[in-house]
Amino acid sequence: MNGLVIKNTGSWYLVKTDEGKEIECKIKGNFRLKDIKSTNPLAVGDRVGIICNNEDTAFINKIEERKNYIIRRASNLSKQSHIIAANLDQCMLIVTVNYPVTSTIFIDRFLASAEAYRVPVQLVFNKIDRYTDADNSYLEALIHLYTHIGYSCLKVSAQTKEGVEELKAELANNITLLSGNSGVGKSTLINALLPDLSLKVGEISSHHNKGMHTTTFSEMFPLPTGGYIIDTPGIKGFGTFDMEKEEVGHYFREIFSFSKKCKYNNCIHTREPGCAVQEAVENHLISESRYASYLSMLEDHDEDKYRGGY
Repeated sequence: MNGLVIKNTGSWYLVKTDEGKEIECKIKGNFRLKDIKSTNPLAVGDRVGIICNNEDTAFINKIEERKNYIIRRASNLSKQSHIIAANLDQCMLIVTVNYPVTSTIFIDRFLASAEAYRVPVQLVFNKIDRYTDADNSYLEALIHLYTHIGYSCLKVSAQTKEGVEELKAELANNITLLSGNSGVGKSTLINALLPDLSLKVGEISSHHNKGMHTTTFSEMFPLPTGGYIIDTPGIKGFGTFDMEKEEVGHYFREIFSFSKKCKYNNCIHTREPGCAVQEAVENHLISESRYASYLSMLEDHDEDKYRGGY
């Protein structure tokens, strides 16, 4: 039998077969992914083959080739990756400018990783009902920055439902990963999209202005308009994985565009003479925040500099 992995608890997987049956499965002991050092050999969104034995136990024995996936460095094993989801039509990164603050470094790391694995991303700015005038000014500046680069941005409130209908239209007939920091309101937003789910919603720490994990495993939910949304645990940090220093700039659209004018083909845009990227930063044609994110990703090659809290 063949099917789709719709839930991953870390110890077992729920597979929806092509016949529409949902079966709990384990991985066969010798099952490994070729050439990928990963903490999780399978991810939600994977197409797999399964076999059932005489004891009515099901095992996943093969995985079909992925069209794409989102990956990050495992937070406690810097030489291994963690695959967040596979075979995506798009990803929506849920962002909050306050309650809690999503850093631009986190946003940019996510966007660069999505570019590397060919996953389109939209930014969804949540909790707009809570923002002060200062928060809204910063929000508009972020939207201006990212739309100028070429990323679509949506403004929503999971509480008041503002922008939710526009979000539903973007989700229709697509397999979409919803991701973001803990506490950005992802579960509340999913409840607004699919009220019958009643996902558990967490609180924000008033002392640290950070969210706590409420989702503990990854799961796909079918949409009435067609397609699926994938809910995953909130991410505190996004360490990049398996990128050479010379490649990182390729995944920042504006940096890649200006890099074509650099004096040297192997320029990594730090201290090299004739660097068109550094000149563009000085002339405010590339934002300082994006360039700072780029530099932080170069530092990932120094394992001692990786930290979870980007």
